[in-house]
Amino acid sequence: MKEFVISEVQAETAVLVGLITQTQDERKTNEYLDELAFLADTAGAVVVKRFTQRLDQANSVTYVGKGKLEEISRYIREEEEAEREVGMVIFDDELSAKQIRNIEAELKVKILDRTSLILDIFAMRAQTANAKTQVELAQYRYMLPRLQRLWTHLERQGGGSGAGGGKGSVGLRGPGETQLEMDRRIILNRMSLLKERLAEIDKQKATQRKNRGRLIRVALVGYTNVGKSTLMNLLAKSEVFAENKLFATLDTTVRKVIIENLPFLLSDTVGFIRKLPTDLVDSFKSTLDEVREADLLLHVVDISHPDFEEQIEVVNKTLADIGAGGKPMMIVFNKIDAYTYIQKDEDDLTPRTKANWTLEELMRTWMAKMEDNCLFISARERTHLEEFKQTVYQRVKELHVQKYPYNDFLYQNEYAE
Repeated sequence: MKEFVISEVQAETAVLVGLITQTQDERKTNEYLDELAFLADTAGAVVVKRFTQRLDQANSVTYVGKGKLEEISRYIREEEEAEREVGMVIFDDELSAKQIRNIEAELKVKILDRTSLILDIFAMRAQTANAKTQVELAQYRYMLPRLQRLWTHLERQGGGSGAGGGKGSVGLRGPGETQLEMDRRIILNRMSLLKERLAEIDKQKATQRKNRGRLIRVALVGYTNVGKSTLMNLLAKSEVFAENKLFATLDTTVRKVIIENLPFLLSDTVGFIRKLPTDLVDSFKSTLDEVREADLLLHVVDISHPDFEEQIEVVNKTLADIGAGGKPMMIVFNKIDAYTYIQKDEDDLTPRTKANWTLEELMRTWMAKMEDNCLFISARERTHLEEFKQTVYQRVKELHVQKYPYNDFLYQNEYAE
């Protein structure tokens, strides 16, 4: 029998599960699980174990195979016997209601997928009424097709047809609505209300954007945790919340920035991530409108991340999905102070990989590819910050002259020529 001892509250422990498939090799699966572990850490959980399995595609019933599920179940039981209870199992892909129900029946612990974990972090990060409404709508969108597993133990309540001789119980004759149908109706009604509320917020934000005057709009976009908020703080001399956690920023922050003689508007937006659910993007429409209506996008990239090129692709695809593809864009490679590479020995005859490239080689490669549309900085160390400001100034000035040819700059000085 376990003894109950008063102690400090411990963080929940988590087990991660991912698949190696035809379209996702072992290296990529491990990278996804690294990101999932970072998500779990952001949500306040401690990862204690990872499981992977090679399958052509996810099992439609249990995601992993029967043997792997038994292996995970055995590990959970062993940990429990050793008084190291596993609080949850997190799967790297979105699970269906059937998969969740079957996995829960076998593992008997809390089951989460990548989407529900991201939603949990969003709910934790939401500060304003706008963000909270958007998160709540996304949660209901996620919950609706998975309602069935919550009510599998309930039978139909009535089902009789009144005077027609039905067998319904007294007081329950009528449509015989199940608890599941009631909940679905309640959620749909709540979603309608939230959509109306977001429509009102959209109108308010549209009015705010119209009232911002004749100023060029610049939006910081990028993968989550690449340093957008730190850069925002440096440019706008503001104090936007910045933290080494995923999704530190949910609400779009807009600040007026003045570089030399030129004022413009700078917005910091929610970070993107791999496997970001479509429902989440839809729910954050009003936030992403700042991106859609921007005149210039500054795509911030963490160059120290080993998989930064795939992150660039994810951001570009998401931008295209929300209708912001094809806008004028500059790539800002941040965190050059944290960049590392593996130096090859002289007698090592194996081909060089990207991991062996020096920062200078990487810079030359991208500058040749992007011409003058990329910059390399460290927002934290303020490296190349003046060069960055001058380049942004020139770009915004060009856009300002094109868009408002008869609108003089508000601040005249020698740079106005």
